[in-house]
Amino acid sequence: MEFSSPFLSTLRLRWQDKLFFSALALITLFLFSSGATFAQSTYRKPPKEVLDVLDAPPTPTASISPTRDFMLLAQGVRYPPITELAQPMLRLAGLRINPSTNGPHRSPYFIKLWLKKISDGSDMEVALPSGAHIGFPQWSADGKRFAFLNTTSSGIELWVGDTATGKAHALSGLKVNDVLERDSVQWMPDKRTLLVELVPSKRAALPSAPTVPQGPTIQESSGKPAPIRTFEDMLTNPHDEDLFDYYATAQLAFVDAESGRATPLGQPAIFETINPAPDGQHILIARVHRPYSYLLPYEFFPKDVEVWDRSAKVVYKLASLPLADQVPIEGVPTGPRDYHWRPTTPTTLVWAEALDQGDPRKKVSPRDRILMLKAPFTEKPVELFKTEQRFNGLQWGERDGLVLVSDYERDRRWRRTFALNADNLSEPARLVWERNSNDQYKNPGTPLLRVLPTGQRAILQHDDWIYLTGTGASQEGDRPFLDRLNLRTLKTERLFRSEATSYETVVTLLSDDAKQFITRRERPIEPLNYYIRTFATKADLRDSALEPGDNTTIVPAIEPYMEPLTKFTDPTPQLRGIKKQLVTYKRADGVQCSFTLYLPPNYKEGTRLPTVVWAYPLEFTDPSTAGQVTGSAQRFTTITGPSHLFFLLEGYAVLDNATMPVVGDPETMNNTYIEQIVMSAKAAIDKAAEMGVTDPDRVGVGGHSYGAFMTANLLAHSDLFRAGIARSGAYNRTLTPFGFQSERRTIWEAPDLYMKVSPFLFANKINEPLLMIHGEADDNSGTFPIQSERMYQAVRGNGGTVRLVMLPLEAHGYAAHETIEHVLYEMISWFDKYVKNAPPRTNKEKTAAK
Repeated sequence: MEFSSPFLSTLRLRWQDKLFFSALALITLFLFSSGATFAQSTYRKPPKEVLDVLDAPPTPTASISPTRDFMLLAQGVRYPPITELAQPMLRLAGLRINPSTNGPHRSPYFIKLWLKKISDGSDMEVALPSGAHIGFPQWSADGKRFAFLNTTSSGIELWVGDTATGKAHALSGLKVNDVLERDSVQWMPDKRTLLVELVPSKRAALPSAPTVPQGPTIQESSGKPAPIRTFEDMLTNPHDEDLFDYYATAQLAFVDAESGRATPLGQPAIFETINPAPDGQHILIARVHRPYSYLLPYEFFPKDVEVWDRSAKVVYKLASLPLADQVPIEGVPTGPRDYHWRPTTPTTLVWAEALDQGDPRKKVSPRDRILMLKAPFTEKPVELFKTEQRFNGLQWGERDGLVLVSDYERDRRWRRTFALNADNLSEPARLVWERNSNDQYKNPGTPLLRVLPTGQRAILQHDDWIYLTGTGASQEGDRPFLDRLNLRTLKTERLFRSEATSYETVVTLLSDDAKQFITRRERPIEPLNYYIRTFATKADLRDSALEPGDNTTIVPAIEPYMEPLTKFTDPTPQLRGIKKQLVTYKRADGVQCSFTLYLPPNYKEGTRLPTVVWAYPLEFTDPSTAGQVTGSAQRFTTITGPSHLFFLLEGYAVLDNATMPVVGDPETMNNTYIEQIVMSAKAAIDKAAEMGVTDPDRVGVGGHSYGAFMTANLLAHSDLFRAGIARSGAYNRTLTPFGFQSERRTIWEAPDLYMKVSPFLFANKINEPLLMIHGEADDNSGTFPIQSERMYQAVRGNGGTVRLVMLPLEAHGYAAHETIEHVLYEMISWFDKYVKNAPPRTNKEKTAAK
């Protein structure tokens, strides 16, 4: 292995450090050791009571039409068969491509579609072809049509449906290129034409792989620092580049939704962005081109950003952006970014540019500016606003020049939102909200949007008001709300808050004055359904007490009447016996923590149960936000996928989402990562034991991804648990040297930290049984399958009890029905053996656990 000179210098400086030298030797030993032995096994099934719940049908997905008169409902498929995952797959430039369809290798799909008329609740089923695998439909701006894709064995079809009749038909002769899974089908402002990415009808022959290498594959760096996170599925050689060109290149075309007639637009290219202007005569395009990178996904490739007219003539070139391989960690590229059309003018481009070379470590203010340019694009761009901190997004109002602009300060994790008048820049910006981004108690919510006649989306405005919806985090758990904000006074009024015994969120307004709206409501014993809420003239005041400090008042004496819109039944009545409650407590340093306690059906009070702690650590800058309660015990209990909640059916208690806050300065908080997660874990177990529901001698811990990293560290650095389950994790931080999760420092800046938090280096201390599960086709940054393979060898080589299950064809999240069944079999079998039926601890073990 050849190291760069900075790394060699670091090694020379630290060779006297015995820990560092030993760690490096251990890493080298395992990275280059021969593979461990593996046994091939057939897929196994969990107990019947688990299968009965696993196979229950999913709740349909719903969407309200822009005109608010129809609801589209789609029945999906939770777990495709393994045969679907076994279809051909090309892994190119961060994409996973099915060469047979010229689309994504795997994406969610639906098999049934129907329309519901909101005024009377009547249904119309939309006839679909046999074996349909459709994507979720897109509405035209007038709500009269909807378009969707149907994936067949040989390609992707374009279908259009009519709301008046409920009928849908395929536009024959067209094959859609959906490789990038973005912007492949869009409605034009005329509401009849679709802008579509098609498979080119006359593309060259498929590039064949060379039988004899043409030469070495070479990469070269300019000598400038270029920190890069670890990515999966990158290009690896010139043939990969040719394949990427072949499958990602698309032909743009205007397609008539009635006749299916296609009119080509320009020449075939790889389109990262396709955005029609509100006037329907201009299109914002970003075309990807060579040279490509073998280290970065296609989003980072060079691109030309242009405005085309309907004849594909370039009327304005916004930028030629180079390969974005010099972007600092947590930084942004230089040049235009976040480019889009202003939705409320015919042809106005808007974009952001960095004023600090995109480097967050530079002490510069302002950091970004936002620019606008109107057609015909011959004048100098107008500066809309300069953000003191990093630009963090904007939302346009539907009138009066309203635009909400946010910026973000990474050191304090501080987010601010300003209101501007884009039509009168002499008006000063007004601060609307500011808060720590982790402070969910002060989260003002998200503005409700309206689909404009052009198909663009903007903030719905009624008189002087805009409307906000949010989860409503509070000390008692989430209670979703509907607020309205007065744009003149910037004061907020609360119109609706979910009652304490249910979980009800506002989906959309049915009237601009918010006197009627649709909600999605559920209770622990009542499945999710949609309701129409209408304000009555006389009713008792809702219990909507505000949290201290809220700049919000209550609209008095109005209670919305509730009328059901859907009547979905309970697919798993056997789960209604499950009890759950939100539990709060403090760990040793005073930071408040919480978990949702689940108890199995027919639980007898006072019985101490084997317990599963399932968690995922999060980072915070201060204890007050770290201790905030999120989630709700009022959600309808459903258990899907390889969920740890299935342990409830086998007699376990579950501490779900046991908070593991890592609190401190953003630059150094991980220096005490180990101490903080151990402290949090102990506090959770102690609280559950104090409540009389947990047997502290029979507790297992588990997590997925960063939760798996946590699990291995807890087993290595504590004796609190009898066994662990780690799914799709990373365990050796030397393999993610340019940062991980929220860690900003590189291994060369903080070598001791990277060693300390790598459970791989402490595999000899893992003396509790560890089950590791990993998808062989993991697509997540940093969690390469080799992480689990080498961790298995490390624990095994040191005499630990460990099992490694590699899942064929699966990515970071597991999908296939056979896979889900097998993962549940493995998890339940492991904890049954090593937690539920664990022998009593010796006195020495009990002392260590304390």
